[in-house]
Amino acid sequence: MTAKWTFLHVNDSHMGTARSYRFRPAINRRWAAIRKQLASVDADFLIHGGDLTRDGDSHEFEYQQARDDLQQLPFPAFVIPGNMDVGNKFTARRGVKRDWDDRTLIVTNSRLELFASYFGPSEWTFLHRGVRFTGFFAGVAGSGLPQEERFWRLLERLPELPPGKRHVAMMHYWPFMESLDEPEWDITCAEQYDNWYFSIDRPHRLRLWELLRAARVDILFCGHVHTGRPVQVVDGIRIYRTPAAGNTAQLNERWADAETRFGFHRCDVTDGDEIEVNFVLGADQCEEFGTFGPWGHPSLEERDYSVAQEQPPLVPDSHRT
Repeated sequence: MTAKWTFLHVNDSHMGTARSYRFRPAINRRWAAIRKQLASVDADFLIHGGDLTRDGDSHEFEYQQARDDLQQLPFPAFVIPGNMDVGNKFTARRGVKRDWDDRTLIVTNSRLELFASYFGPSEWTFLHRGVRFTGFFAGVAGSGLPQEERFWRLLERLPELPPGKRHVAMMHYWPFMESLDEPEWDITCAEQYDNWYFSIDRPHRLRLWELLRAARVDILFCGHVHTGRPVQVVDGIRIYRTPAAGNTAQLNERWADAETRFGFHRCDVTDGDEIEVNFVLGADQCEEFGTFGPWGHPSLEERDYSVAQEQPPLVPDSHRT
């Protein structure tokens, strides 16, 4: 038996900056409190499930800010991107949201490469103390990008790699909203848009799930919605739909048992190789204050950087497309 040890999980910290065209200082404050809590734990490492940034998909500065922030921790952090870091999941269709065009907001090769230059590849796997850890960004599914090929190739080779006694996987999107066999959601239907936006499209979802089963995944962490749900077990995989580490809960009105508070997960590996996952409440649950600028996904043309409260204001960089 191995000695007891601990790893940590968090997602959706969404650090922003007052140099931007929009900023929510409450998110930074909530995350700063959680980071201090993380640092106080005698952990081997942190796994971060994406959306490190508020607008990293167009501001390289926010990658620098998030990297420097994580480097303050006394242990390493293994990171995957979220949609606010590299762009939304791939689509060739325009949805029903009037204030943005989904086709222009999708993940791009250049953005993924830039993210990797700061945080490493978007897909990775490693063994640590007899536990395998795997992270990936499923938003590339169906995109035809080079990163999609690497994403599927990694998942397909997992069963061939040395197995761990347990397998922990992490993705940003929810694989599905309620059940594995739910239908394909229609981006052009207002009643289905949110389901489409927050989950993986059915063909890719089913392929992904079969590969996770073949890889004998025990635990799957998912973020993106910012709202926690009770643990769901499907095909022996414990699915943790996790609250955010700073950003506001979404879709919480759907479920009476939704967890909308901010926090992180402490994961203790016992000497019997079981993994006990506990939600730790963030020390600062402050209300919104000092917010400026729009929410959602405004286009570059709609952004007004003159409202930035710190100088010099950011300028959208050239790596977006």
